[in-house]
Amino acid sequence: MPQAQIEPASTGTTPPASPVADDPQLALILQSLDDDQAQDIVTIDLQGKSSIADTMVIASGRSTRQVAAMAQKLGERLKRGGFGGPRIEGLPAADWVLVDGGSVVVHLFRPEVRSFYNLERMWGFGEGAAGAA
Repeated sequence: MPQAQIEPASTGTTPPASPVADDPQLALILQSLDDDQAQDIVTIDLQGKSSIADTMVIASGRSTRQVAAMAQKLGERLKRGGFGGPRIEGLPAADWVLVDGGSVVVHLFRPEVRSFYNLERMWGFGEGAAGAA
């Protein structure tokens, strides 16, 4: 005989807002990467760790062509979204492309290059940093 599932009672408190809900630029970036089928998307909160940005996003593409396309589309979407034209570096080789959106910095890698540099570990991912998106 199947057991009934019991839902926890509502406490009347609202859950804390996610960083994505508080940052429309981050939400646009994550949506763009999802639309372009980026893999292993990770967000890292840099507040209190660095003055270069508030958030870092790391994602992988399956090939240099996909990495380059994701970066170019992300740049266009940020500009159309009113966030200005981001600086994009690394497009010719497209093994590792940096999209500097100001408060959010995006690193797009081919998987082999990502595992070599391991930015998640360098920035303390897993030590209170935001999890995978």
